[in-house]
Amino acid sequence: MSWWITMGIQRQTRGRVSSLFCFQFALLLLVGKRALGEIRYSVPEEVKEGTAVGNVAKDLGLDVSSLSDRRFRVVSESKETYFEVNQNNGVLYVRSKIDREELCQSTGACLIELKVIVENPLEIHYVVVEITDVNDHSPTFPEKEQRFKIFEQTIPGRRFQLHAARDPDAGINSIRTYTLTSNEHFEVDIRQSDEDKVPFLVLKKSLDREQKDKHTLLVTAVDGGKPPRSGTLNVSIIVLDSNDNRPVFSQEIYQISIQENVPLGTSIFRMNATDPDEGTNSEIEYSLVKTLKKEVYDIFELDKLTGVIQVKGIVDYEKNDVYKLDVEASDKGTPPLTGECRVIIKIKDVNDNPPEIEVTSLSNTVSEDSKPGTMISLISMKDKDSGVNGKIISSITSDVPFELKPSYKENIYSVVTKGFLDREEVSHYEIIIKATDCGEPPLSTFKTLNIQISDVNDNRPQFEQNPLQFYLVENNVAGASIFSVSATDKDLNDNAAISYHIVREGSQNDIMSFLNVNSDNGHITALKSFDFEVLKTFQFQIVATDSGTLSLSSNVTVNVFILDQNDNAPVILYPVSSNGSAEGVEEIPRNVNAGHLVTKVRAYDADIGYNGWLLFSLQEVTDHSLFGLDRYTGQIRTLRSFTETDEAEHKLLILVKDNGNVSLSATATVIVKLVEPKEAFAASDVKSATKVDEEDNVTFYLMITLGSVSVLFIISIIVLIAMQCSKSTDYTSKYLQETNYDGTLCHSIQYRSGDKRYMLVGPRMSIGSTIVPGSHANTLVLPDRRRGSGEVRALFQF
Repeated sequence: MSWWITMGIQRQTRGRVSSLFCFQFALLLLVGKRALGEIRYSVPEEVKEGTAVGNVAKDLGLDVSSLSDRRFRVVSESKETYFEVNQNNGVLYVRSKIDREELCQSTGACLIELKVIVENPLEIHYVVVEITDVNDHSPTFPEKEQRFKIFEQTIPGRRFQLHAARDPDAGINSIRTYTLTSNEHFEVDIRQSDEDKVPFLVLKKSLDREQKDKHTLLVTAVDGGKPPRSGTLNVSIIVLDSNDNRPVFSQEIYQISIQENVPLGTSIFRMNATDPDEGTNSEIEYSLVKTLKKEVYDIFELDKLTGVIQVKGIVDYEKNDVYKLDVEASDKGTPPLTGECRVIIKIKDVNDNPPEIEVTSLSNTVSEDSKPGTMISLISMKDKDSGVNGKIISSITSDVPFELKPSYKENIYSVVTKGFLDREEVSHYEIIIKATDCGEPPLSTFKTLNIQISDVNDNRPQFEQNPLQFYLVENNVAGASIFSVSATDKDLNDNAAISYHIVREGSQNDIMSFLNVNSDNGHITALKSFDFEVLKTFQFQIVATDSGTLSLSSNVTVNVFILDQNDNAPVILYPVSSNGSAEGVEEIPRNVNAGHLVTKVRAYDADIGYNGWLLFSLQEVTDHSLFGLDRYTGQIRTLRSFTETDEAEHKLLILVKDNGNVSLSATATVIVKLVEPKEAFAASDVKSATKVDEEDNVTFYLMITLGSVSVLFIISIIVLIAMQCSKSTDYTSKYLQETNYDGTLCHSIQYRSGDKRYMLVGPRMSIGSTIVPGSHANTLVLPDRRRGSGEVRALFQF
């Protein structure tokens, strides 16, 4: 703790101290006690209670151990006891908190005079404690805000007095200066008045209400403490207006963006012009200048009061992607002042246009022998939209042997073949091209290309089957068409135009000379009439050739089977007279019994089947009770024994006919003579010689007939074997000629083709044969004995 003996004080303080000294001296003289000089201490205000100020006992030279006995104490002249002494150690300390501004109102030194008293002997010592100032108060203004109204025409230099601030602190801690927030229009000036400092607000630059109609400043009063304290005053300056400004937009150029196809009546922008003036001078009306393009007025409109721009027409990005609107703002002053700006409206693209597909070139016809990669069309695509909305993805959606190949330029494609073509499989293609943009949602366009595949002669003429089999009834009309062949060609036009011709080479060239084929339609004509009894079958080949540039051809083997007609009448082989007529005389004993064989009529028919199946019947007879005729064998037998009354000679007229649709017949006359037994035996020797000659003639004719049939049979067998060897089909044909049990010739021809067996039989049917209904009794069905099922096979209709 520091302390000191005062050597001098200020003038005012020195006078007070002299007075006190005289009073003390007089008191000492009065009481007879000794008084010491004054001791002075200093202590800051606001220190804590118990803070030591100084050791009074030590400074006064008092015995610390006797302080209690001498009743060491301190007496203050003030009502409040701020200090106390400790009798144990003689220290002066702060008893209660000291506020200098409350204790001392003056701005000079703040002193507290204390009397330190000890007894035995009585001593009075004077102690002065100076309360030093602490900067514990900030400057304060009487009001928080001060307002001024200043016309904008006020001349710079005008002064306006501000409220002065007050600070309870003293000395250096009192107010030292005033500051003002930085601005270009005002400054602060301080005038010294005695101990007070009076601040003034000085206008240093003219005001402009249109630039700023109110200025808010902050005046700060700062004291001299460390650290300094300050107080603030809010100063508001209201600038009074004069009409000297035109409307002004915040920007000279506004740029906005809207999407195309916005609904009509949509507000897209609000104009905002300001006029710093007041009243009617600041009321603004908006309008579009009269020099804009007509389409601007058709699409946009401007509300003159609110400045709102609305859409009144269709906004299409593809027509125009930007619009420039010159807007004028006018106040209602006299005369009105105007301001201008430009509004640039950029249109954002919306994916509202599907891609467009344009066929630049197209080959509608493509040859089927085109190689993969052959270009058939050039296609360009475009989309009126922009950006992603105009990006196109293309593909072929149909399943066709074509593909798209991009070119060096974007959205240009060529359609090329990606495989081999075959017109015969697919002659026409519909190529569906799909173009899709990348917008959201994506839009697509389809384009169909119709491509015809042109024909190339790459197919031979084809017959429906090979070999072909035809059945021709004999006695056909010479020069007439007997049948026709037909081939097909999968190609078109000339490549499918077929001509026919007969192969003239081969062992049957003599037969071919009688055949002709129409080269255009395949109709085959026979230049002669065929006779079944002469020729039963023959074979030839026909070649079908197309008319392509490199013609192609194929051939077919034609097997022709001649069918029999009933064109041969039965021939009587026995009886035959010497002059060639069918007459004979038979002598029989009168005593023969019933059932005696008189004779047998023999006949032959060159036809086969039913046409050659002969039946015998009695047309005329003298006595029907005497003779009977077997209809199948031609045997004439007696029906009963002869009597004496029976005539000696009987004439029998026998009719022999075949079973054709139109049956043919022949007759034979047999005269039966009844003789006595002796005459019969005698005559038999004579007759036997004659009969031997006759029988020799009959045998000769029979041998000729059988030889002819055998030759024909052998030829047929050779032909059928040759046909069987020339084809893969199981085809056999047999011609059989048999003699029935009773001597009448019977002809049968069997045809075998594959697993089918056909047979035309003669006079007697074999066991198991069946007459097919509706066949005019000319067709038999034979069970195929090669099969166990015994199923019945159908034969040809004649």
